[in-house]
Amino acid sequence: MSALFERLPDRVSIYEVSPRDGLQNERAAVPLLSKLRLIDALASSGLKRIEITSFVSPKWIPQLADADEVAAHAKPPTGVTLSALCPNARGLARARAAGIREIAVFVSASETHNRKNVNKSVAETLAAFEQTIGPACQAGMRVRGYVSTVWGCPYEGPVDPLRAVGLAKQLLNMGCYQISLGDTLGVGTPRQTKTILELACREMAPERIAMHMHDTRGGALANVLVGLEMGIRDFDASVAGMGGCPYAPGAAGNLATEDLVYMLHGMGIETGVDLERLVEAGRVAESIVGRLLPGKVHQAGVRSLKA
Repeated sequence: MSALFERLPDRVSIYEVSPRDGLQNERAAVPLLSKLRLIDALASSGLKRIEITSFVSPKWIPQLADADEVAAHAKPPTGVTLSALCPNARGLARARAAGIREIAVFVSASETHNRKNVNKSVAETLAAFEQTIGPACQAGMRVRGYVSTVWGCPYEGPVDPLRAVGLAKQLLNMGCYQISLGDTLGVGTPRQTKTILELACREMAPERIAMHMHDTRGGALANVLVGLEMGIRDFDASVAGMGGCPYAPGAAGNLATEDLVYMLHGMGIETGVDLERLVEAGRVAESIVGRLLPGKVHQAGVRSLKA
């Protein structure tokens, strides 16, 4: 068993996605002030990287129609980076006008999911990035990339991991500083994750890779553990397990940030996050969406076991 934990890091970085990836999946739009309250609570917990909205057409994601206002009014503490999803040149222009300094772009590893998600082929999506990634970098912005449906597609089933890795390499070559590989459906298992990460690490440095795991079938933390052993040090998560994907039928919430932090701290791995304050942020999230959220630590609390 000792070999299982030989490569654990001293510290990892968490990329919080609940204000964007979480709220976009809610049936009702959350008011601007409530979104700002959630962002403040997340930053107060010690999270340093928070994706706050998406500059997409309100026609596609009406829950994020107030992206310009959210970005303009969110005031991060020193050392906290607020980012936003930008699918095209129009989104980039809006992000720049709102003062956003980091954006993210996204493409699916499966053709069908990409068309459902952005109404474009994969090739058309990559072409659109020519007007997004390069200009953003030239403007002094950082760009992060997402590759979705890496572990499987709701429409096509299994996805060739070499295709996903190839797309990740393309995004890096276009100027992204990091690629987040996504298990959009939450179907991944540890051995599958090992295979995918082995292929990815042959083509790019581990620090260029992040993992975005959904916990639909309860396997997210097991897959994170595989990633830790394989040198991955960046993980996406959503407070209280909020979110999913509007264009992935059956996809439940993201890996809960509290669950991830609880496990990491219990293993002696630093995150810079105050877990008690993070739990409070989860309560804020639950109050603004008006329903119970699925995170395990969110529900059970952080009380330590005692004899």
